[in-house]
Amino acid sequence: MQNWRNKKNIILCGVGVVVVVGLWQLMFGPAAVESPSQRPVWSLVESGRFEVTVNAAGSLKAKDQAVIVNTLAGVTTILSVVDEGTEVEKGAPLIELDASSLQDQLVEHQISVQSSQANFVQARENLEVVKSQSCSDVESARLAYQFAQDDLEKYRLGEFPNQKKEQLAQIALAEEELRRAEEKLAWSKVLFEEKFLSQTELQADELSAQKSRIDRELSQSNLELLLKFTHVRQLTELEAQVKKTRMELARNKRKAVATQVQAESVLSSRKALLERETMKLEKVQQAIAKTVIVAPQSGVVVYASSLQRNWRGNTEPLSAGQQVRERQELIYLPSTGAMVAETKIHESNLEKVTQGQAALVYVDSLPGRSFRAQVRSVALLPDAMSSWLNPDLKLYRTELLLFDHDEALRSGMNCRIEIQVTQFDKALAIPIQAVVLNQGALVVYRLRDGAVTLQQVELGQSSESRVQILAGLQDGDQVQLNPPLEEAGSSGR
Repeated sequence: MQNWRNKKNIILCGVGVVVVVGLWQLMFGPAAVESPSQRPVWSLVESGRFEVTVNAAGSLKAKDQAVIVNTLAGVTTILSVVDEGTEVEKGAPLIELDASSLQDQLVEHQISVQSSQANFVQARENLEVVKSQSCSDVESARLAYQFAQDDLEKYRLGEFPNQKKEQLAQIALAEEELRRAEEKLAWSKVLFEEKFLSQTELQADELSAQKSRIDRELSQSNLELLLKFTHVRQLTELEAQVKKTRMELARNKRKAVATQVQAESVLSSRKALLERETMKLEKVQQAIAKTVIVAPQSGVVVYASSLQRNWRGNTEPLSAGQQVRERQELIYLPSTGAMVAETKIHESNLEKVTQGQAALVYVDSLPGRSFRAQVRSVALLPDAMSSWLNPDLKLYRTELLLFDHDEALRSGMNCRIEIQVTQFDKALAIPIQAVVLNQGALVVYRLRDGAVTLQQVELGQSSESRVQILAGLQDGDQVQLNPPLEEAGSSGR
């Protein structure tokens, strides 16, 4: 067993040595046979017709195409969808979306609208009541203020002068009665001394004179009381009443304004609430109407998922039970008319492509046939999806209108587009891979009269595979299609 293991190790070592030697010979030893890639390949330079074209891959779509988009907010579920390829008339139902949650919202918003309507009517009637009550309160306060002013004026100009005159009259009357009583008393004393009156009659006249004197003093006291106290108090009370009613009037006016503003504010807020609830109700009603999507025009149904691709691959086919988001394209409804070819042009060819250029469109499913077309539009900005997938790649969407119409053309067909930039009836053109950069100059490896030289050239227009030569070559020359790039690079260095 030990001998067998030793023999096995020796064999493996020998095989390893042979492999190492063989690899060394392949890497560093001289090649016995020249590989085909190292053999020069030559192309004859000759004048001829040269067409400058821009080629690109694309797809067909209808010129007049209606795009059916989900306009419902959020995410909703498809209940039913018309089969793809079905030819529909304008107004025919295409898709029915789930509206169960919207129906529940509809009932809730209807209740809210009714409640808001009742609150609005109540606030509107309350405003009228407030206006009427405010006018009544202000008018009552104005009358009270006016009456207080009248009372004050009446007292100053009427009642007080009359009371003063009355007191003065009473004083004058009392003084006259006192004068008469004193005169009578004086005669009574004379008659009493002469024994014509009795003692009792004399005393009666004295009492009468005393009473008149007291009445005069009382009248004078009443006048003084009127002037010092009663008049002052009455005047103060009336003036205070005027001031009080004036303030009451101002307070009622401010209160009327404040109460009316508050009632108007309540009315305005309830009106706004009613309008908001009504808008919500209308929005839900419109959303329910959008759950049934109908055809805006006649055409053939094409699912958007059949033409859309993303970085993960094709999208899921449109079907019942599938959830769709807002603004998602669901169906394309192309009309049976003119077709448009859509492609993306690389930024290196962008300056060659302009609106109005002629082109040929080759449809993959119709081999051997070409369709005349014209560049319809070129995007101003690069395609966002292409830039997102590869920030260094700038592609510009370009549309071409097909002049030729055929019933066999369908939306979504793949095609190859050849945009005709310009053409030369007689020009020198060589394959573009023959041109290399050497020390900052464009050169080719030229074969003339059996000698290979490095020839600088001046280039003109170019197509996808050939480039025009303006100077440096002539008819009959040959150029190498597989130039030694390492040698050209070392020469450049």
